[in-house]
Amino acid sequence: MTMINTPCLVVDERKTLANIETMARRIAATGCAMRPHIKTHKSPHWAKLQVQAGAAGITVAKMGEAEVMADGGLDDIFVAYPLIGEEKIRRALALARRVKRLIVAADSLVGAQALSQAAVQEGLVLELRCEVDTGMRRTGIRYDRAEEVICAIAALPGLRVTGIFTFRGALLSGRPTHDLQAAGRQEGEMMAALAQRLRALGVDIREVSVGSTPTALPCAAVPGITEVRPGTYVYNDAMQIKYGLCTEAECSALLAVTVVSRPGPDLAIVDGGVKVFAADAPLYTEPYGFDRYGICVGHPGIRLTRLSEEHGMADLEPGEDPAIGEILYFIPNHICTCVNLMDQVLLKRADGTFAPMDVPGRGKSR
Repeated sequence: MTMINTPCLVVDERKTLANIETMARRIAATGCAMRPHIKTHKSPHWAKLQVQAGAAGITVAKMGEAEVMADGGLDDIFVAYPLIGEEKIRRALALARRVKRLIVAADSLVGAQALSQAAVQEGLVLELRCEVDTGMRRTGIRYDRAEEVICAIAALPGLRVTGIFTFRGALLSGRPTHDLQAAGRQEGEMMAALAQRLRALGVDIREVSVGSTPTALPCAAVPGITEVRPGTYVYNDAMQIKYGLCTEAECSALLAVTVVSRPGPDLAIVDGGVKVFAADAPLYTEPYGFDRYGICVGHPGIRLTRLSEEHGMADLEPGEDPAIGEILYFIPNHICTCVNLMDQVLLKRADGTFAPMDVPGRGKSR
């Protein structure tokens, strides 16, 4: 690689395109649709390429991301997060008038009632999916109360309930697992069964949307699942390596940092701390068991084990002797949060040249 100004995130165009095309091909072979989550790349550039590769539309978490994507030319957007608060609902109604298809989400009768009231006042009908908690214990209607709550939501004016969705991650019977086939199958079967029960109660459930990068393929193979929402696959990261879903060579986004100090033979300091390396995957915890903040490419004996704001402290095993001024490249443990720390990434084009590329969705958390 050419000498670059660090710290920065270097994105390999060729590898990213290959990741997009590979996942699109694998999901298409199941007959299931894919609506990738843009939380990883946060860029209309890559989102458009995902749609060109066959994605039905895109998924975002926040209205700010949805607006950025719409400004960038995307017109089929699912906001997979409860819209709570007048300001966010107002923005959703405005966006619904701009794009071909906007799908919003609710996980409570209270939240849905606010959406209903605002939609009726504006003379609109909002397409809505109800989120269900299938074990993550995050947002979502409790699975054992889903029929009751979703039937009540479906009766509200100004809303058209067309689907249900969940985010479960790599869980199996409530516990972290590396058995992705079993986890994905269980997630898919739970949601497909719920959809059937809701249809029997008169709710017109057309879309059953599930799956993350680890479980997308096994979920997509479950009868009754209509859509999966992987995100991380576009760049990949150390989490996906741990799951056996990719190799180091298939990780297309690397954090580049410079060795700025060598206080001793067993220690190197680099110019990236928690403002560069995401630390949201705690070390020595399930299901990943990370013992370092990223994989140092070509240097397995360089272990980045401590981070402060601007410093990364790397333990050096025998045989590792990076020089002051040397650039090291790391596959981050969790790429999504790393991207959100960057205003720009450095795109390595297929012809070997480099160009800065903005991250328009960065920081759009409202």
